[in-house]
Amino acid sequence: MSDAITETGQAWEDHAEQWIAWAREPGLDSYWRYRNEFFDLVPAPGRVTLDLGCGEGRVARDLAERGHRVTGVDASPTLIDAARKADPQGDYRMADAADLPFPDAAFDLAIAYNSLMDVDDLPGAVREAGRVLAPGGRLVLAVLHPANTGRTLGEGEGLVFVVDREYFHSRRMVERAERNGKTMVFTGYYHPLSHYTAALEKAGLLIETVREPIATRPDGSAHHLPWHLWMRVAKPA
Repeated sequence: MSDAITETGQAWEDHAEQWIAWAREPGLDSYWRYRNEFFDLVPAPGRVTLDLGCGEGRVARDLAERGHRVTGVDASPTLIDAARKADPQGDYRMADAADLPFPDAAFDLAIAYNSLMDVDDLPGAVREAGRVLAPGGRLVLAVLHPANTGRTLGEGEGLVFVVDREYFHSRRMVERAERNGKTMVFTGYYHPLSHYTAALEKAGLLIETVREPIATRPDGSAHHLPWHLWMRVAKPA
């Protein structure tokens, strides 16, 4: 396994402290609105669950609370250190998602919550997830919805969605966000849906279900544009 950090991994390392503050403030990030619905897709605990791109460990901690024995991996040493400090009994390791330090069939479940769009080698990361899954295992993933290659203009009922960028090719994303006095720079990729499904197909993984959760605004009203895309996929037994 290579110890070199990828370009996107380095970007997340550079903003690791900001991400820790952002991710751990309840209600600031969409995770807090989506997590219960997302976990409805997650199978019951088995032998061991892989959290792919675990960051500072919030998903791994929530999985552990639900009875999962979790191993988390991330490319950022600062985020891995934060995950270990928040969960001293957990298993957190620095690793490239496209070069995992585990034997074949080591896990019966893998979770990739908003991490596959943040790796430099999407096909490689999906291939590795498939390799380390045992036959009959599941990968549950969340990604930024491919429709978000466009832009939103306006607010409230006057909100419109404009697609004025190339959809069919992956492209680099660097976006700065500010909320509640906190700032975060998100670095990753916009991918069309076919890039995700092609990677799953090549890895021999079969899609079981696809969901497009409805986002809610701070006032509780429903947003009429997609934000996330979720899938549960299976490795044939």
